[in-house]
Amino acid sequence: MDISQMLSYTYKASKREIKNWRNAFRSKQKLSANVSLERIGLMDPSIGTSNMGDYIIQDAVRRNIREIFPTSFVSSYPTQLSRKMDAIKLMQDQDIILIGGTNLLASNMDSRFQWKVTPRDSYFLANKMVLFGTGWWQYQDAPNDYTRNLFSGLLSKKFIHSVRDSYTAAKLKSIGIENVVNTTCPTLWSISKQHSELVPVRKAKDVVTTLTFYNKDHEKDAALIKLLQKHYENVYVWIQGYEDMHYLREIAPGMERILLVNPDLHFYDELLESHPDLDYVGTRLHAGIRAIQKKKRTQIVAVDNRAYEISKDTNLNVIRRAELDRCSDFIVNDYITDIRLPEEEIALWKSQFVGR
Repeated sequence: MDISQMLSYTYKASKREIKNWRNAFRSKQKLSANVSLERIGLMDPSIGTSNMGDYIIQDAVRRNIREIFPTSFVSSYPTQLSRKMDAIKLMQDQDIILIGGTNLLASNMDSRFQWKVTPRDSYFLANKMVLFGTGWWQYQDAPNDYTRNLFSGLLSKKFIHSVRDSYTAAKLKSIGIENVVNTTCPTLWSISKQHSELVPVRKAKDVVTTLTFYNKDHEKDAALIKLLQKHYENVYVWIQGYEDMHYLREIAPGMERILLVNPDLHFYDELLESHPDLDYVGTRLHAGIRAIQKKKRTQIVAVDNRAYEISKDTNLNVIRRAELDRCSDFIVNDYITDIRLPEEEIALWKSQFVGR
């Protein structure tokens, strides 16, 4: 393509973008107060992700959407990629837009860009968005004025928002967003008391683990791998994030009795479903929850606030990375899985959509 063709395309694309802006202004003026829930938008963190954990979250999100909105038409939009005005125009056509999980919220949304939303979204998509098992990025100071104004413009004032831990609920309430309940993460909603009772109590022969390349602790993570090699015959490592493989080679260069699981949720599910004698001990939260979904004895080694905050509300088996002695206790002793769900809050959040 020569430069004249590139310039011609750029000119035509700019004209289309200007047209989309005009259409978005017109659509905003025509927005109806009635919400039929025939068209549901879903902001999907798995679009463009390099973290396979986002697919575990979306599997649960979509399963619940099918249950709650069986007759609705669902359209997906990215949270982690920027959107132009053609996407904004399409999103205006949705009755509500669900924000499908993960730790997208932060106190400094003007500089923390995991969730690509701006004042443009709060203007054209005013109060259309409903949180669905969403969490706070990390432990932070109070939300700044930009974040307060952004969330006030984006988030629905009519519907109740679902967040995945008490910390996130408290953060939102601190800026005046009171219509929020802690439902925990949707990935846990299917783990009933009856399901928990089917998870083995005693140590398995082999173990599957994960690492977190963006929150490294070479000493402690190497100690975790050595601990697993000491107590299990084989150590499987699921490559959940793009750079996890490079990190594994840094901390376990000999790869002794380490078996790699390919970086796709299909291969991880295949291992969990086919291996009859397997534990999970690793640093990735949703890899651990997936293991429990597949009835595997599990301990999650927390590297940040997310797993630890969820564990305080649900009794999910989580230890801090500094507490590896407790990991040894889990491995050698019996452990009873006992997930405790906020069933009333989950039911409340779901029921608000019934009959609309």
